[in-house]
Amino acid sequence: MSNADSTVTPLKSLAGEGVSIWLDDLSRKRIESGNLAGLIENSHVVGVTTNPSIFQAAIGSGEGYEEQLADLATRGVTVDEAVRMMTTADVRAAADILRPVYDATQGRDGRVSIEVDPRLAHNTEATIAEAKQLAWLVDRPNVMIKIPATKAGLPAITEVIGLGISVNVTLIFSLDRYKAVMDAYLAGLEKAQAAGIDLAGIHSVASFFVSRVDAEIDKRLDQVGSDEAKSLKGKAALANARLAYEAYEEVFASERASRLEAAGANKQRPLWASTGVKDPAYKDTLYVDELVAPGTVNTMPEATLKATADHGVITGDTVTGGYEQARADLKAVDALGISYDEVVQQLEDEGVAKFDVAWNDLLGTVANRLAGKGAQAK
Repeated sequence: MSNADSTVTPLKSLAGEGVSIWLDDLSRKRIESGNLAGLIENSHVVGVTTNPSIFQAAIGSGEGYEEQLADLATRGVTVDEAVRMMTTADVRAAADILRPVYDATQGRDGRVSIEVDPRLAHNTEATIAEAKQLAWLVDRPNVMIKIPATKAGLPAITEVIGLGISVNVTLIFSLDRYKAVMDAYLAGLEKAQAAGIDLAGIHSVASFFVSRVDAEIDKRLDQVGSDEAKSLKGKAALANARLAYEAYEEVFASERASRLEAAGANKQRPLWASTGVKDPAYKDTLYVDELVAPGTVNTMPEATLKATADHGVITGDTVTGGYEQARADLKAVDALGISYDEVVQQLEDEGVAKFDVAWNDLLGTVANRLAGKGAQAK
């Protein structure tokens, strides 16, 4: 990798601060064109995340999937099976491209995440079964199975980690739920340890969503309309994320976590998700520049990655000194009658619903494509 060059770029500075840069996107075109390999080589990308919306956009475009779709149509597979065959093929190929990074970082990075069927978000047993199936289907050591941080998802996280499968916990919006996610991870490690599984091989990240918090709270601040309300716009998401990092530091300094670490366990790293700004009034690298802390992951859409490469301003740790201000900012929002608990629950519900819609759209697209290919084959 040419990451060792002498030029200090914003992306190199970010990586140097202990932030792993992951790309929040995947498509067959990106894999086959060499684009993904190029981003790993030149842009310090050391991981990839996917979600139902990303696959809906990739497969919906049709580019690169024609031959596989024709084969699947000829075999007469179900739509669900076709979608899983296509998405796991992309994740497997990306995992192979990232394998040198995985080997060089002892499994910390070089990861590719794939999500359980979002329709199972409120079904613990089905989520566990799907996670096992996905790990088997992709069959790469550097895959991470994404499980949503719903109430039903929490026991699933424990079970799947307990089986030795690495997990990316997704759709985390609230500090309380994040603490429950870390607890579920530690419980999973304890299960794995009791089963004699090597803890060093289990990795996890906790995807804490950022920009959607500002989008919702800013909307409510605009409704309040006062000067004080306007002065708080663009502050809640960073405050929330910074306090999540504080919680991470506290949990992984605990006796319970330290005992597991001594047995070879890895910390579950915070991952900043939804880092593309939603409000064009904000700097497009806001959720990168202002969330720099050691031991974190920032997963970026390509537009944010390019913006950071071009004009990101990395000034060292922008998280750990800001806890008191973060608390003050969230308290000020609450004092205006905007309920934190209501906002984060709404965002979780919307997040699950959005992925559900994207998945159903994807199933519809593939059903039409299979029908078309099947007709051609006759």
